[in-house]
Amino acid sequence: MNYFNQITFDKPWVLIFLALIPFVLYYYIKQQINKSNQLKLPSTKRLTTPKTFKTRLRNLPAVLRTLSIAGIIVALAQPAKYETLQINEGEGIDIVLCLDVSGSMLAQDFKPNRLLASINVAKEFIKERKGDRLGLVIFSGQSLTLCPLTTDLGIINQQLDRIEYGNLSDGTAIGSGLASAVDRLRGSNSKSKIVILLTDGENTGGLIDPETAKQLAINFGIRVYTIGIGSTGMAPMPVRTVNGEVETIMTKVSIDENLLKDIASATKGKYYRAADENTLNQVYTEINTLEKSKVTTKYFEKRTDQYFIWALIALILLCLEVILKNTLFKRFP
Repeated sequence: MNYFNQITFDKPWVLIFLALIPFVLYYYIKQQINKSNQLKLPSTKRLTTPKTFKTRLRNLPAVLRTLSIAGIIVALAQPAKYETLQINEGEGIDIVLCLDVSGSMLAQDFKPNRLLASINVAKEFIKERKGDRLGLVIFSGQSLTLCPLTTDLGIINQQLDRIEYGNLSDGTAIGSGLASAVDRLRGSNSKSKIVILLTDGENTGGLIDPETAKQLAINFGIRVYTIGIGSTGMAPMPVRTVNGEVETIMTKVSIDENLLKDIASATKGKYYRAADENTLNQVYTEINTLEKSKVTTKYFEKRTDQYFIWALIALILLCLEVILKNTLFKRFP
C-alpha cells in the first residue's frame, strides 16, 4: 500500500473502469459453465468428472486475462511518482565551535553546570546553521578535534552528546584550543571562516600560546568570537573529598577577559561575557544574526513515470494466458 501512497495518477478518471473487472470475470466464468452444461447424457444419472489439477485451474486463463485488462487500465491512467528535491545554492559559512571542557566547567552557577549548559545552547545554535559547514574542537590541558568540518548537523550533535569531563588532561590551554580550531579552517575556501571560542578560565599552558594562535587566525583570515562563561565573583563547584564523597564549595571565578577581548578584536570578531544561561543564549543568537549564510534553498519536483511497469505486467499476464490456452488448457473440437 505504501507504493500507491507515493503514486499520483494524471488521468484518475480512467480507474473507474476497474469497477467493471468483476463483471467481466463473472460473465466469462458463467459462459464456461453454460458451455459445460450443453453436453446431454441419455442416463438419468449425472456424469461426475473427477477433480484434477487441470479442472481446478480451468478458470486460470480467464483470471489472467482479467488481471491483464486491469493492468492496462492502470497504465492508461498514467501513474507517476513525484519526489521533491532540495538544492542549496549560494555560499555557506565555515564555523568551528571551540569549547573549554576543563574541570572549572563543572561549576554549578549554570544549570546543571557550565559544560552541559554550553553544550545545550550550542545545539540550539547549530539548528540555525543549515547550509554551513561546522566543526567541533574541545580543550582543557590539551586540545582535541571531535569533528572536522561537515554539513551533517546530526554528527555534530552526536559529538556534542559525547563530551565528558576527564577525557583530556586538566588545565586551560586556550592557545592550543584556538590553534586546533584554526587548523580545521586553514584549508577552507569559504569567504567566511569563524571560530566560536568558549572558556571560563585563564590560559594555564598548552603547546601553543594564545598569542601565536591569534596570529595564525589573523594570517588565515579567520574571525574569532570569544565567550567568557561564568558568574561574577564566586561560583559553586563540586569537588571530591579524601573520603571519596562529593561536596560543593564556593570558588573564585577567574576569566582572562583581557586576553579574550584581544583575540576577538585582533581577528575582527567580538567578545561576549555570559554570566547566566539567558545571556549565553543571547550571545549565540547575536552571532547567528551577525554571521548570516548567503544560501538559498530551491525545491524541484522530479517525476518518474510508472505506466511502463503496469503495461509490462499486463503484457506478461496476457502472454501467459495465451500460452496456457494453447497448451495445458487447449480445447479440441
